[in-house]
Amino acid sequence: MTVLQMPGAKSPGHELLDSALSQLARAAKALDLDPGLARYLSQFERTLIVALPVTGDDGRLDVFTGYRVQHSTARGPGKGGIRFHQSVTLEEVQGLAMLMTFKCAVTDLPLGGAKGGVAVDPRSLSKNEVQRLTKRYTAAILPIIGPEQDIPAPDVNTDEQTMAWIVDTVTMMTGKHSPEVVTGKPVDLGGSRGRTEATGRGVAFVTLEVLRRQGKRPEETRVAVQGFGNVGSVTARSLAAAGCRIVAISDVSGGYAVPAGIDIDRAIEHARRNPARTLEGLAGATRISNAELLALDVDVLVPAALEAQITADNVGEVRAPIIVEGANGPVTAEADRALTERGALVVPDILANAGGVVVSYFEWVQSRAQFYWELDEVEKRLEIYMRRAMELVLAKAKAYDCPPREAAFIVAVERVAGAITKRGIFP
Repeated sequence: MTVLQMPGAKSPGHELLDSALSQLARAAKALDLDPGLARYLSQFERTLIVALPVTGDDGRLDVFTGYRVQHSTARGPGKGGIRFHQSVTLEEVQGLAMLMTFKCAVTDLPLGGAKGGVAVDPRSLSKNEVQRLTKRYTAAILPIIGPEQDIPAPDVNTDEQTMAWIVDTVTMMTGKHSPEVVTGKPVDLGGSRGRTEATGRGVAFVTLEVLRRQGKRPEETRVAVQGFGNVGSVTARSLAAAGCRIVAISDVSGGYAVPAGIDIDRAIEHARRNPARTLEGLAGATRISNAELLALDVDVLVPAALEAQITADNVGEVRAPIIVEGANGPVTAEADRALTERGALVVPDILANAGGVVVSYFEWVQSRAQFYWELDEVEKRLEIYMRRAMELVLAKAKAYDCPPREAAFIVAVERVAGAITKRGIFP
């Protein structure tokens, strides 16, 4: 589906990039960062744009555009997912790569930031066509990825099967078994236990910690979750298990509300059995739009779909006092300022949804060592990293008298800038 833009309107990708650059500038100012260093962090180390010819099942040749952007490798190899979506643009991938740099830094991972994407609606392709597209894309970006260069992972419309195809392509082209070239793989191909659920569990952990610090009981908390893919569904299930009432969920088919609370396990099973893999036809729920979901009178709103969902145009309708960013960049910079001014608490994406990259780091370590951990060890270590990052961000917020988002960027920018300074500028 083509999204029409009004003349002069910015695309969601531009909004995301502008928001990331705005947050970088605010953190640089707070840290009194050297202007040259700030300019360096606003640029991208490497950008690759590739043409991807794919022969369809009917013999017709289609050509898609793919991207891989590496923002910074000052703290370690690039790390970031690959998304297949019709709205993918260079600006979107750049913004996401920059966010990955700071997400890895705020959780103190020895990794940099990267991101990839292909402008395609995978629902319009057969499974075999998606496989051919994935393998062609992998071959095209192979010169700049690798376990010590840049490690891809799943993102929107990609999953462990996509990662398995990438591992196979790299192995065939290099003659070397390379499970560490990606994370988010199937467990029996070297993936980490708990990786699939990690992002959603991290979002739920942060949400519950915010509720605890505010003296709110989960049993008295109403939650709306926008987006019911891997992140949204796991977040909803984890919060429901903790006692929260999930009153609304949504996906590409629309929104579904049950004031008394949705049976999340049943909703997940419904989507799994649905031929379209959506919530379409969910019994016992009232149909609402995604816009109506964002405007619901709830205690917690978790936007876990795509970027730029809460903007200057609709922020006035958002009533939730706590917004936890399950997706990357779902709140634009202007909307974020408006929410902060009215007293809402926004837990930023680079902290809230960092659970996925934390366990991706664990998987990379395990794959390189060829020694794999049990699930309880993964979950225990994940909580340590998430709790440590959250406590540091909240401490910075108090020290700088600023919102959590600005505090998170201050932590991250300080770490990345420190790494660059200590390494020295080459040559």
